[in-house]
Amino acid sequence: MKNKITLHDVAEAAGVSTATVDRVLNSRLPVREGTTLRVIAAAEKLGYHAVGLMRARLKERVPVRHLGFCLQKRNDHFYQTLAAALQQAAAQNQPETCVAHITFMDALEPAAIAEQLLELGSKVDALAVVAVDHPHVTAAVESLFEQGTPCFALLSDISAPHRAGYIGLDNRQRGRTAAWAVSRLNRHTTGEVGVFVGSHRYLGHELAEISFRSYLRENAPGFKVLDTLVNLEDPQLAYEATLELLARHPDLVGLHLTGGGGAGVIRALREDAADRQLVVVCNELNATTRAALIDGVVDLVIHTPQERLAQTAVAQMLAATLPGAVVAGPQQKLLAMDLFTPENMG
Repeated sequence: MKNKITLHDVAEAAGVSTATVDRVLNSRLPVREGTTLRVIAAAEKLGYHAVGLMRARLKERVPVRHLGFCLQKRNDHFYQTLAAALQQAAAQNQPETCVAHITFMDALEPAAIAEQLLELGSKVDALAVVAVDHPHVTAAVESLFEQGTPCFALLSDISAPHRAGYIGLDNRQRGRTAAWAVSRLNRHTTGEVGVFVGSHRYLGHELAEISFRSYLRENAPGFKVLDTLVNLEDPQLAYEATLELLARHPDLVGLHLTGGGGAGVIRALREDAADRQLVVVCNELNATTRAALIDGVVDLVIHTPQERLAQTAVAQMLAATLPGAVVAGPQQKLLAMDLFTPENMG
């Protein structure tokens, strides 16, 4: 018969005294929140019978934490699904109770982003933002830091010295992976290669582009990477720019899209590149990119795991709001990317 888990067992696993576990269980005297969370985690791991009561006691005395997220383009499918993932991650978080507050930034000028950061930041305990790197944004993040509100960069890093950290893909790895695909999947060993960024002010796009060029320069010097094109992550601009790129460069053998606008690029490729042997790498699996993979228009999709991103963001933001939390400089949480080809669409 399995031995019953005791207070002593929980105390030993949590590295605290039995009296501390008793105080957590019965709310006899105040216990530091970090210690309480450690005791509850140990009790859950051991299967202690009263762990549910411990969680209830914690909720009685721990205030609800409010987490703010400044996302882009409310009508964009990627940001809609990311918002839903963030809401779910916050709602399901245990043992802390937290609420996700989502703001969609339809105005993407740096000054407008900064204004929305400060507005939402005044109402929440921690903030995460998808933003360009710009002095206006930096000033807003620094102001929030002075107010005691940690601010994280999401998907694309920013250079604000006092940002709390970055959560997203390793964009250097992303760029080099795209270049590997363009060079290794290509039937050609020479030729011109195009590359799109959403904006030069997205550090994530810039790093992916630099790394894309670096890999080809080192490992496939026969390919010539053309001047970088900017599409502002707008499908119509991306469509027009792709048609022009195809018309100007009949020897184009590869194309990499570091940011959004994929629907426009794919539309142009379907119309004007059916007879070309292009290797195309773009981002984020959705209905459009899935169909393009199956039809052979796109060869590789580099995808952000949104559920993991949301869970990691919520965990990091909550950790930054714990009483006495000390962060030794910006913290990076790099997620492994998902890769999709025409052969793993099942």
